[in-house]
Amino acid sequence: QVQLVESGVGLVQAGRSLRHSCAASGRVFVVNDMSWYRQAPGKQRELVATSISGVSTNYADSVKGRFTISRDNAKNTVYLEMNRLKPEDTAVYYCNAGVTLRPSLTFLEVWGQGTLVTVSS
Repeated sequence: QVQLVESGVGLVQAGRSLRHSCAASGRVFVVNDMSWYRQAPGKQRELVATSISGVSTNYADSVKGRFTISRDNAKNTVYLEMNRLKPEDTAVYYCNAGVTLRPSLTFLEVWGQGTLVTVSS
């Protein structure tokens, strides 16, 4: 029905930057909130950043000032700009979106496939 396809490089040295993107496709009427989550080895999945209907944003304290979430509503795409990366940012990063489907106008929460980001020291 709806797919989220992530893209981005997965290996970087500490202090460098990465930019990931996530595009929604399929029976999309409108994409509501879009978020990035991450899950480090042996840890629970945690919310990294949220774009709330493209109007406001929220960030985890651990990434405030370093990560930026943005979106292109015309392309149903969300981006995560990750700056000054640290080894503790190493995790699988997942895109998440709340999507209203056409033509039923039902709501569906969708996850991307996940992308491993490894930050070497």
